[in-house]
Amino acid sequence: MYLNVHSQYSLRYGTMSVETLVEEAMARGITQMALTDINNSTGIMEFMRVCDEKGMRPIGGMEFRRDKRLLYIALAQNREGMKEINDHLTEHNLEQKPLPDLAPVFNNVFVIYPFGHVGELRANEFLGVRFDELNLLYGVDLGPIREKLLALQPVFVLDKISYRLHEYLRSIDLNTILTKVKAEDKCLPTDMFLAPGELEAKFSRYAFILDNTRRLMDRCVMDYPKGRINLNLRTFSSSGSKKDDRELLEKLAMKGLIYRYGRNNKQALAKVKHELKVIEELDFCAYFLITYDIIRYSMSQGYYHVGRGSGANSIVAYCLKITDVDPIELDLYFERFLNAQRTSPPDFDIDYSWDEREDVQDYIFKRYGKGYTALLGTMSTFKDRSVIREIGKVMGLPKSEIDGFTDPTRAEANRDNPTFKKIVAIYERMANMPNQRSIHAGGVLITEEPITYYTALDLPPKGMPTVQWDMYEAEKIGFDKYDILSQRGIGHIKMAVQLAEDNQRAKIDIHEVKKFMKDPLINSNLSQGKTLGCFYIESPAMIQLNRKLVCNTYRILVAASSIIRPGVASSGMMGTYIKNHHAPHTVRYLHPVMEEQLKETYGVMVYQEDVIKICIHYAGMDGTDADILRRGMSGKYRSKKEFDRLVERFFECAKALGRPEHITAEVWRQVSSFAGYSFSKAHSASFAVESYQSLFLKTYYPREFMVAVLNNYGGFYSRAIYVHELQRAGANVHLPCVNHSDSIVNIDGIDVYLGFVGVHGLENQYIERIPEERKMNGPYADLEDLIKRTGVGLEQAITLIRIGALRFTGKSKKQLLWEVHLLLGVKARPVNHTELFAVEKKDYCLPVLENTQLENAYHELELLGFPISMTYFELLETDYRGEIMAGDLSNHIGQTVAMVGRYVCEKTVHTKNNQKMWFGNFIDAEGNFFDTVHFPNRTLSYPFRGQGCYVMQGRVVEEFGFASLEVTKIEKLQIKGNPVMN
Repeated sequence: MYLNVHSQYSLRYGTMSVETLVEEAMARGITQMALTDINNSTGIMEFMRVCDEKGMRPIGGMEFRRDKRLLYIALAQNREGMKEINDHLTEHNLEQKPLPDLAPVFNNVFVIYPFGHVGELRANEFLGVRFDELNLLYGVDLGPIREKLLALQPVFVLDKISYRLHEYLRSIDLNTILTKVKAEDKCLPTDMFLAPGELEAKFSRYAFILDNTRRLMDRCVMDYPKGRINLNLRTFSSSGSKKDDRELLEKLAMKGLIYRYGRNNKQALAKVKHELKVIEELDFCAYFLITYDIIRYSMSQGYYHVGRGSGANSIVAYCLKITDVDPIELDLYFERFLNAQRTSPPDFDIDYSWDEREDVQDYIFKRYGKGYTALLGTMSTFKDRSVIREIGKVMGLPKSEIDGFTDPTRAEANRDNPTFKKIVAIYERMANMPNQRSIHAGGVLITEEPITYYTALDLPPKGMPTVQWDMYEAEKIGFDKYDILSQRGIGHIKMAVQLAEDNQRAKIDIHEVKKFMKDPLINSNLSQGKTLGCFYIESPAMIQLNRKLVCNTYRILVAASSIIRPGVASSGMMGTYIKNHHAPHTVRYLHPVMEEQLKETYGVMVYQEDVIKICIHYAGMDGTDADILRRGMSGKYRSKKEFDRLVERFFECAKALGRPEHITAEVWRQVSSFAGYSFSKAHSASFAVESYQSLFLKTYYPREFMVAVLNNYGGFYSRAIYVHELQRAGANVHLPCVNHSDSIVNIDGIDVYLGFVGVHGLENQYIERIPEERKMNGPYADLEDLIKRTGVGLEQAITLIRIGALRFTGKSKKQLLWEVHLLLGVKARPVNHTELFAVEKKDYCLPVLENTQLENAYHELELLGFPISMTYFELLETDYRGEIMAGDLSNHIGQTVAMVGRYVCEKTVHTKNNQKMWFGNFIDAEGNFFDTVHFPNRTLSYPFRGQGCYVMQGRVVEEFGFASLEVTKIEKLQIKGNPVMN
């Protein structure tokens, strides 16, 4: 009898999970019910799945509301009806129009209006009567509507405690305190499952209403296939034939095989044939072909991509140019990507430049059809301490008290606070509940039948239809996703190549990665840490690791890209790898097979593929079982029973091969302990390929590369650090100039002009208009000409003057400021059309007004965030630059020295005792970088105090040839005062 049940997916309204709803219903003897979440169908497929498992009969539907007002409830008679419901909501979401008062004409849907609805009812439309509305039927002639009345008992909450949680959710949603939530903004306290027999008792005088309700529910059949089914576009060929797909994929793979390996590589040919067989057996030919089609389109547009993730284990993907990682060269296992027992779908991660991805997505939507393509959604939950702040706000607590509750340092004091205990109790009930729907980073679904059979679609800010559930639900239903991602590193590469061609007439094939990997100069820069700006290898931690490893090959970089990961580093494996790398002759292997398979990584299981290799070559397991076991050790097994069976198989197979039991036990211990930390080798290899491409450009076209980094909004460091690196590369970096600068940074030879984009306070319209007008009608003659041609107002003109953008006039900033006030006064001047006759301007005799370098530097600090006219060191009150420079650190190992450095960045970490310590990065007066370590006993006494220069005293230490400063004292140095303020 429950036609109007709501789960937590009625966001900030419903209080029960789908599983809890079904369990609670069954505990009350309910055998069928309808899930009708508010304006969404997020939980419908999950609801059917749980009902099937528990033995309940599910009905799908939706409650339609507009501005919190209940319009009608729609119940699907079958899957076609569910599609009609989803289509109705989708239409209004995508076209951004309000839901109508009346439901449309449905063919396979029952519509239930709230009691009191006025108007003629269609054959499929009914009136829902709540038990507290039955008194309204007294004395009414029910004959005309007798067959239209249904029992309506909404369910939002479980009990009184759950109702209180509902009130908190509504307060958070409405951003108001609990006492101000109106009755119409929340459900009734009785909107819950009633005790067995209670609903029947309440409707006892109107038993026919219950009969109507039962008959209607019996007519609803959710005729969806049970279990996970393949819901993807299953054929790519226009013929719709899987045989044609298989032949096309083989043709493309063989063509790519010749491109990648030549005509006579028997090993590669055998691997391609093996993979094609598995791909066909698992029905993934179309998946590969669609991915190939996406790559083909993007390459035809001149877009550069990086194919990464476990898909790089596939030689077929390598031959199709989906990835540039050679699986033979790196001994990658296809089973890590795809095998007969793998329940999860294959997964290609395709990265594009941040400004090209949207066009690729647009192509996918147009190529594969509206209604059959959608972006993947995500579901954020209540899960962090910000929720405690939200609860405090709706309770009406003052900000100071809320701040105290969210301060980790006051945890002990808060523990016995009754208000805090109440907040925590509410938070614990709310934790991990769905909070809001959002959009996945890049997942795209392509289906063979309309996607609205399974979900309604949202229209988030990206403007592309998005499903109402996340990747986990997509996988359970039966959808495979295509990850079309973006990253700024690719934007750096793309723009740097173009700038090198424009500025130096260079012709670059950025895909000649194998050539880059053998270049001694590139590898020398890699080993010396000269990688600032380069994808994945520019952070201080990565630079430090590569210097410790003396990393000068692709293989070592692949390993470094893995062991830098937090889990690997914290487990101690990183230290073991570095030590063994420098002394491989000292490594003791448990068994010859371990040496044979792990010699490349000195006995350390750096990669997930290493775990698979040991399972195959030491224990004799097949690749499929080995990958399932690897996934199980990472916490991703399907069932503990299946996992335990494979563990037994590991020992049984090893014993059958005659392996000594005590060695097998130790091998298993190492395998099981490493598996949770290890990282995909294919993923690391993809990163390393892109790192080499960046490093090639940084090595041979450093100025163009750094300009590209700046124009793609940097990476790990602040903009000031990239400008510093640009200067170190020999560029003459100029402040923005109205006659030379564009909106972004530009380069001409060795001259680089900063763009208007980086000027704080300059409005977007002038950032674009100033360079556009100059390109159309020539350079600006003077300040007045700039004002006439662009319409720039007083405030914006002052900003341009103060940053030095009119220095070409030969006048000082102070002279120009006088002039602009004479020209504009306090009013903005409108845009003028080109004058027929130039009116001669008046010249005024002004006293000599000069700006000092220090004044200019302060203007730049304010408007750019960093100075160009002076260095940070020139701004210091003191001339002291430290006892030693960064380049001399290694000559003072063990000595206590004083150094002066410009702050670059810091990283906070916690020791095993949960004490805070820092790693710092600085630049010395000669422009070189150095690293510092700040241990817990020093951090509180000598904290960092933001940007600027510091003097530090500490002991010089060295680890694997890398020298750094263990700081004992640190003090921020004073800079010269702003002369304008003095």
